Amino acid sequence: MQASARNRFAGTISAVREGAINSEIELTTPGGDVIVAVVTQTSAQRLGLAVGKEAIALIKAPWVMVLTDEGGIKLSARNRMAGTVSRLIKGAVNSDVVIALPGGSAVHAVVTNDAVAELGLKEGVAATALFKASHVILGVSA
Repeated sequence: MQASARNRFAGTISAVREGAINSEIELTTPGGDVIVAVVTQTSAQRLGLAVGKEAIALIKAPWVMVLTDEGGIKLSARNRMAGTVSRLIKGAVNSDVVIALPGGSAVHAVVTNDAVAELGLKEGVAATALFKASHVILGVSA
């Protein structure tokens, strides 16, 4: 499958919580990362999403927020992946921030250069990637 989303996490569905309109799906990667997605009941049924099924989570880099100090901050973003900045590519306005995760994968975030400066982002800095469950797109093999 080809897609424009830089963040691709293959894994196995480890939990499904059905609601009246949406389902909450947990995908566990081979590295142990857990990604929570919210999809409509219709999509969950059409894709056959069930515990044990292989799936891919896609998250576009601009949908990822970066946090460097949790210091009592409470957010509604369900997905939090802590790691270390492994690469920072600055553009004219935005930067591509790559956060290496302990399980061997990485998360890309596109943030403004002002945010890079404010957060003190550079290679080797501890950082957490945050993204909402509603920003996760799930795919399965046909």
